[in-house]
Amino acid sequence: MPFVAPGDPSIVASQLADAFATTYAGAPAVVARAPGRVNLIGEHTDYNRGLVLPVALPHATFAAASPRSDGLVRVRSAEHDEPWSGSLEDAADAPGWAAYAAGVLWALREAGVPLSGADVLVHGTVPLGAGLSSSAALECSVAVAACAAVGVDLDRSLVVDACIRAETEVAGAPTGGMDQTVSMLAEAGAALLIDFDAGTTAPVPLPLGPAGLALVVTDTRVSHALVDGGYGERRADCEAAAALLGVPSLRQATLAAVEEIPDQRVRRRARHVVTEVERVRAVVAALGAQDWAAVGARFAESHVSMRDDFEISCPELDLAVDTAVEAGAVGARMTGGGFGGSSIALVPTPRVDAVVRAVDAAFAAAGFAPPQHLLADPGPAAAVL
Repeated sequence: MPFVAPGDPSIVASQLADAFATTYAGAPAVVARAPGRVNLIGEHTDYNRGLVLPVALPHATFAAASPRSDGLVRVRSAEHDEPWSGSLEDAADAPGWAAYAAGVLWALREAGVPLSGADVLVHGTVPLGAGLSSSAALECSVAVAACAAVGVDLDRSLVVDACIRAETEVAGAPTGGMDQTVSMLAEAGAALLIDFDAGTTAPVPLPLGPAGLALVVTDTRVSHALVDGGYGERRADCEAAAALLGVPSLRQATLAAVEEIPDQRVRRRARHVVTEVERVRAVVAALGAQDWAAVGARFAESHVSMRDDFEISCPELDLAVDTAVEAGAVGARMTGGGFGGSSIALVPTPRVDAVVRAVDAAFAAAGFAPPQHLLADPGPAAAVL
C-alpha cells in the first residue's frame, strides 16, 4: 500500500543544501532536521498541566541556515510560494507560515543567542494541516540550524522555550508545548512521557516490532489549523473549569469535583481532561506490561471522550477510527488538536494493508476526499545533519 514517505535524511539534507546554495547565491549552510510527532494519548492535557505520551515521527522538517551580520532575515520554503524578508526586529510580526520560522529567530535572540540575521530555506515531509506538528518541526529545525550556524552549543530546553514563544506570541497559536518538547527530546524506539506539572520527561519503550504491531496514521485531509479558534475556545473552557474549582489547573482537579460543575459544556470539557490524564497513566502501565489489548481499550475510551465531551472530532475522523477497528486494529483514536487532522491505529503488522484498504474504501463510499497514510516508526529528536 502507498504510504507518505519520510525521505532519507542524508539525501534530503544534501538536496536542501544544494537548493540553499542556488537560492542564496552560493552561501554555505548548516542543515538540521526536526521531527513531527503523533500523540499516542493525552490530548489537550498539556496546557492543563497534565500528562502526554507523544512519539517523534520519521517524517520531519529540514532547515538550512546561514548567518548574516546585517540584521536581515530571509526565509523561504519549498512548500510555500511566499518568501519573507525583514529585519530581525520585524520577525516578531512575520505573517503566515513565516511566523514559525522567522519568529523562532526573533525568540532565540530574545533568549540571548547571538543572532544578527540569517538566510533560511526549509523543506518538510510532515503532512501539512494533519495534526502531526508540522509547525513545531519547522520551528525546531530552524532553531537547531540557526544555533549551529553561529556556533552556539545546543541547549535543548532553551530551544523548546523559544519555539513555544514563537508559536504562541508570533504565530498566535495557543499551544501547550508538547510538540516542541518531543521534537527536541524524543528517543528512537520510544514514546516520551511528558509531565507538565512536574516539568519532567521520560522515555517509554515502544517495542512495536517484537510485538508484531505497527502504528498507522491516517491523515483525513480535513484542514487542521490551531489558529482557527476552536482550540482556543477549548482552552478557555478548561481555564474556566479550573477557576470554578479553585485549582491552579485541571491537573489538580478530581473527577468527583468536576461532575459538580453546573455549566454542562464546561463540565464535559473538564471531564475529558481529568479522565484523559488517567488514560495516559494507564497506557504507560500497559506498555510496561506489553498489554496491547489494554492500550487499544484506552485508545477507544480516549476517542469517545474527545468526540462527545471535548467535541473536537469530525465525521472523517470517526469513520477512520471505526473502520480501522472493524478491519483488525487493536485500537484507534483521533490524535492531535482536533477539528480535522489525523487518526492513529495500533495494527497487527499482517493487517496493515487490510486496514488501509478498508479506510480508503469507507472514505470513498462516504464521498470523502481520499485520505493518506503513514507509518509512525518512533524516531529520534532534532539534530544537525
